[in-house]
Parts: sequence; structure tokens; C-alpha cells
Amino acid sequence: MGAHTQLPPLAVMRYTKGTMKGKSAAITEETRGKKIPKVPTVPFPTEKEILEAIEHTVKGKDQDATIKLFEKIMIYGHGIRASDVHLEPWKDHGIIRIRVDGILHDSFTLPALTHQELIARLKILTRMRTDEHHGPQDGRFAFNSPLGNVDVRASILPDTNGEKAVLRLLSSQSHQLSLEELGFAPEDLARVERAIKKPWGMILATGPTGSGKTTTIYAILEILNKREVNIASIEDPVEFEIPGANQSQVDHVAKLTFATGLRALLRQDPDIIMVGEIRDEETAKIAVNAAMTGHKLLSTLHTNNSATTIPRLIDMNVEPFLISSTFLCAIAQRLLRRVCDSCKTTAELTKEEATAILNTETATAIFATAKADKITIAKANGCEKCTNTGYRGRVGIYEVLENSPTIQELNARRATSEEIEDQARKEGMTTVAEDGAKKVIAGLTTIEELARVMQE
Repeated sequence: MGAHTQLPPLAVMRYTKGTMKGKSAAITEETRGKKIPKVPTVPFPTEKEILEAIEHTVKGKDQDATIKLFEKIMIYGHGIRASDVHLEPWKDHGIIRIRVDGILHDSFTLPALTHQELIARLKILTRMRTDEHHGPQDGRFAFNSPLGNVDVRASILPDTNGEKAVLRLLSSQSHQLSLEELGFAPEDLARVERAIKKPWGMILATGPTGSGKTTTIYAILEILNKREVNIASIEDPVEFEIPGANQSQVDHVAKLTFATGLRALLRQDPDIIMVGEIRDEETAKIAVNAAMTGHKLLSTLHTNNSATTIPRLIDMNVEPFLISSTFLCAIAQRLLRRVCDSCKTTAELTKEEATAILNTETATAIFATAKADKITIAKANGCEKCTNTGYRGRVGIYEVLENSPTIQELNARRATSEEIEDQARKEGMTTVAEDGAKKVIAGLTTIEELARVMQE
């Protein structure tokens, strides 16, 4: 019994009261009139302390051992910047896996009984049914960490070995970032700002699951959040509280879907509407009509690039002339791990070597940006600060497609996404691959990380 992945002691981390800017956006006890139970604050535990807590739970000498172990796991996860904590049952034991910077790490092993006790503790905290073991359940709780308040969204699902829990840590730190801090290049930022300044129309963030779309939309909402406007949202779920905004959550039991919620929001005198995701034809049509009637609408859409946004809306039976009238811009994005500044080194790279690692298009983009036959790039190594991964934190790569008059003409004749992308690039759009190339040349990430993300 021990750790699969060496994670560093958290004693190296420091916290000074007052260094966190702004008030925490984590869901509080008063949110939506529901009291969310909180785990008390404990100091950051080390890996060794987690292992000792597991031992104490196994020995059963302390009646509160399971409660203390659960608290330590949550504080530990937040301390190493985890986005998710997985409690997985295996045939004869349990595994704690922690996702940091988008990558899952096997962190600790548990006896099967300890895993079951942690699941029971989670159910009590989230007010799930403790006697239900064969159906999925969802809940929330909150805890206080030395780095701030954290709201946790929990999901339990039975599998062949028992019950698996995934805990999503919704820290206020990620949602307080500006567009510049998210990694927007100046030219892309200018395009987004032009769309933000327009009084009505649609701004859409696109990309696969986990690419940071919601974080981008929240950053735009923070810019738009003024007391003279009414901001209303329908989300699934509400991830962060935005002070002053009216946020609603999808509830299928109450038949509150994106479509029905959006219809209701339009009767709430909104100026700005945020829809968590446009998933179906009904939601798409209502969203476009809302934008056409003078509302600013923000949402997300699952497409691989920004140019596919328009054909995707047409596939949802939205008329091209309505898209031309309401669509402002589409922001396609991915997330790259930042190379750790404390341990990174540099290396020389030729175009032939880059082509062997990347696809030809992305390799060409790197050397076209660098305007050289050989470039110096960052190399990941590993140290205690980055949990020996070589990476610490993430940065976005983006492409922003504006709805220019020429794009509108292509839309009117139902042009393909390839034709739309070619025209957008002629008008100065930088693709995700090209923006990734700039991040590699700037030493923010590695060529291996760009290859991993672009080839997913």
C-alpha cells in the first residue's frame, strides 16, 4: 500500500492572507437558498500524512479516521491544483487518482473497505442516499482550503467492482482570470473585444470537452458584468457564482432544460444571456432569435474548430440569413500544459525533427512563425514544484473567427467549413495550430505537449 506517483510535500507552498484578488466565486452556503455542507479547513497535508491517515483508517483506532482522511484528500488535491479527484474501486482494493493540468495520476491505493467508507462519507456530505448502491447519484459540498473556498461537484456511479466517485473541484482561482491571463494573443484579444463591445449578437466558444470553453465565457461575462445591465444564465450545472448575475441550473426532474430555461429567461428582461451549451435544434433556434431581438448571447458549442460553427448551426436547422444577422464571433480553443519555469531547460530543434513529432501543418506553422531553419525550444524535466511532471499550470491556444461581410456571403450559399476557414485566414485569423506554434516559440510549452493536444 503506497503511492503510485510521487507527489511533493506541500510544505513548500505558501499562503499570505489577502493575496487572493476579489471575493471567492465558489458556491456559498446561501447560494440558491440551499445550505451546502462544508468540510472544515485543515493545513495542507503531505503525501506521507495521507498515507498515515490511510493506515489509521485501516487500524480503526480512531472513530473519526475516515472523516479526517476524506478532509485531507480534498485539501491535498486542492493544494496540488487538482481539477478532479477520482475514487475508483478495483477488484480487491481502491485507487485515488488525481487530475492535475488535464492529466490523471495514480496517487494512492486503498483497502477496499476504506474505499467504501470514503464513498459513504461522501454520500453523507452531499446528502445522497446512503442506502442506494445500484444507481447514479449527484451532489455538492464545499470546503475551505488555505488557498480559498472550494465548491465540489460530486458524481457517484456503480460499476462492476463497486461505486466510483468523481469529485470536480470548482476553485474560484480559475474563474478570476482575465482574457489576457488565459493566453489570448493581442490580435485575437482585439477580435473578441470588438464582439464584446457590440450591443447584441452571439459569441460562441467551441472545442472539445475540457478545453476551457466555460472559463472563457466566464471571463467575458466578468467584463460585461455591470450594475446597469441584467445578466441571466441557464447552466448545467452552475460552476461559479458571478455576483450580480442571475444564474439558473438545468433540472431535468423539474423539466427545466436549456430550451425551456432560455424561453423563461427571455421574459426576465435580460440584457445579456449565457446558455451553458447549445446542444439541440430547439435551443439553437431560441438562442439565435434572442440575439436577433437585441440581446447579447454567450454560449458554447462542440466543434473542432471555429469555421465549423456556422455549418453546425445550419445542421441544427438555423437559417443562414439568421446566422449572418446575429453571429459575432466563434472562439475555438485547446489547453496546453505550461512548462515548469523552475526546472525547464532548452534544446535546439530543426524542421525535420519537428515534422517527426508533429503533423506537417503544425510543424510548418512553427517554422513559418519563427522564420528560421532551427529554433530554441523549452524542454520539460521535473522537480518538486511540478510534481516531477515538468509542467505546472495551463495556457490556452485560440482561433477567433469574426463574422465579416465575406464570411456572411459564404454562409448565405452554405459554404463548407474549409471554405470558411480559408477565407478567415486570408482576413488574418490565426489557427489553433499557429497559436500553439507561437506558444512553443515563446517557451511557454513544449513541442511534445503541442503534439499531444493537437493529435488528440
